[in-house]
Amino acid sequence: MRIVGKDDPLTVGELSEMAEKMFGGLVKAVVDIKRQIMAVDADLHADQEGELISVGSTQADLWGINLYPDLFATEDFVEFDSVINIRPVMGNRSRHVEDERLRDQIIGIVGGLVVA
Repeated sequence: MRIVGKDDPLTVGELSEMAEKMFGGLVKAVVDIKRQIMAVDADLHADQEGELISVGSTQADLWGINLYPDLFATEDFVEFDSVINIRPVMGNRSRHVEDERLRDQIIGIVGGLVVA
């Protein structure tokens, strides 16, 4: 597992290598919207969520996504689908991130953390 920040961005090539090892086409990631970091390269979003919490993140700030390196620089690069996103108390009742502004925020963070 790797925690990615602005000082240590992830390249699309690295992301592609992770995808080949894991799921063939995607890499699971969890984004901390407050700290603007993300965890990548693990089997489960829940493992990434736990790692981020252990280094100071708050669960309410964490959102699970999938990244498709072959679709970098397209609108399909980021997929909002994770069990950790089911949060009825926060108004998110599905695996998808339902709030459009939050999705845009996550896309912006990822855009700063994954480089060509």
